[in-house]
Amino acid sequence: MASKPGERKLQILQTVAQMLEQPKGEKITTAALAARLDISEAALYRHFASKAQMFEGLIEFIEQTVFGLINKITQEEKSGVKQAEEIVSMLLSFAQKNRGMTRVLIGDALVNENERLQQRINQLLDRIEATLKQSLRMAATQGEMGAAVDVGAHANLLVCYVIGRWLLFAKSGFAREPMAQWPAQWAILLERKN
Repeated sequence: MASKPGERKLQILQTVAQMLEQPKGEKITTAALAARLDISEAALYRHFASKAQMFEGLIEFIEQTVFGLINKITQEEKSGVKQAEEIVSMLLSFAQKNRGMTRVLIGDALVNENERLQQRINQLLDRIEATLKQSLRMAATQGEMGAAVDVGAHANLLVCYVIGRWLLFAKSGFAREPMAQWPAQWAILLERKN
C-alpha cells in the first residue's frame, strides 16, 4: 500500500506527540514507538536518523504554528496591549489543545536527549519574549501603558507566567488547564502602575 511522500513521517510525529500526552510521562523509546506504529525500528530510522530528529520535527511544528499565529495577531491587531493579550492567550490555548507539545515546550520530554533540542526551545521562548516586548513597547507609545513601564521586565513576566501555566498543566497530569482563570489573571498581569 503506497502512501504519499512524508505521510509516514507525519504519522510517526503524531504518534510521538500522542505518546507524550500520557500523564505519567514515561520516556519514549524507539522500540515503544515502533510497537505502537506496528513497524520495525529500522523502518523508523528510514524516516528519521535519530530520536532527536523526531523531536526536532515536533519543535519545527510548534515553531511554525506558534509564530504563524503570532504573525497573524501582530498584523491584524493594532493595539499593543491587545496583541500581548492575544499572544499570551494563544500560547496557553496551544498548550491546552496540544498536551504532548506542552511536554516538549517545558523541556520535560527532552530530558536525556540532545542538548541542542532544549537550546532550540530556549530560542523559541526568547523570540516570543522579544515579540511581547515589541507589543508592549507599542502599547506604551500608544498611551495604553505608563510611559515609564519597563517593557523588558513586563515581557519577561508574561513569558514566565506562560511557562508556569504550561508546567502546572503538565505536572498536574493535564488536569489544571492553562486557560483556567485566564481573564482574571490577565487583569492582574496587565496592571499599569508605572
